[in-house]
Amino acid sequence: MSGHSKWNNIKRKKEASDAVKGAVFTKSAKEIMVAVKQGGPDPESNSKLKDVIAKAKASNMPNDNINRAIKKAAGAGEGDEYEEIIYEGYGAGGVAVMVRTLTNNRNRTAGDVRHLFDKYAGNMGVSGSVGFLFQQKGSILIDSEEFDDEETVMMDALEAGAEDFSAEDGYYEILTAPEDYYAVKDALAAKGYTFADSNLGPVPLTWTQVEDKEATENLEKMLEKMEENDDIQEVYHNWDS
Repeated sequence: MSGHSKWNNIKRKKEASDAVKGAVFTKSAKEIMVAVKQGGPDPESNSKLKDVIAKAKASNMPNDNINRAIKKAAGAGEGDEYEEIIYEGYGAGGVAVMVRTLTNNRNRTAGDVRHLFDKYAGNMGVSGSVGFLFQQKGSILIDSEEFDDEETVMMDALEAGAEDFSAEDGYYEILTAPEDYYAVKDALAAKGYTFADSNLGPVPLTWTQVEDKEATENLEKMLEKMEENDDIQEVYHNWDS
């Protein structure tokens, strides 16, 4: 499996524009609120909340902001409800794209997502139009420069219950069954591992290479603008960049 696309995307996020960085806390607060609604305010008994708090802290979100989001969700009324909607389509160069959103206004969000597809030479499709090109998996990335003993990392991952392990340029990718994701993450964290990125969501079955310069520029712009949008939480794609 090629993983260069995912690693490059993460590195691109680290160098993201101020607008992208400015949206991070808003997105994290939404994820925290949804996790609290689904499983309660205690991260020790709510694995999803524990996971999103760890990600929020990794993005330097202050503890006060995290606690405020938890308290707001615990006492929120109906007006504070968010729903998750997945949009699918093709970006420039035939790259399959899945966009996960959390929104309290689906008309606004659908219009925004469609506009970004259209503006950058893409095409938003109907539900299922690209979903068959992905499979639901837990994905955990570990920086291989930080943890350079590949065999040890592989053994620890497999012992923790991972399904697959691969070493790519600059990182290790660990895949899990969806139901094992949190347990594998917790087991690796207990051994002292830190994660370059982790996610429970669609993983591409195949990857698409794009050689055309204009298509590449359109893809880069579209992904950046999607990351700036407060309603868009995650963008999954099969671009092997």
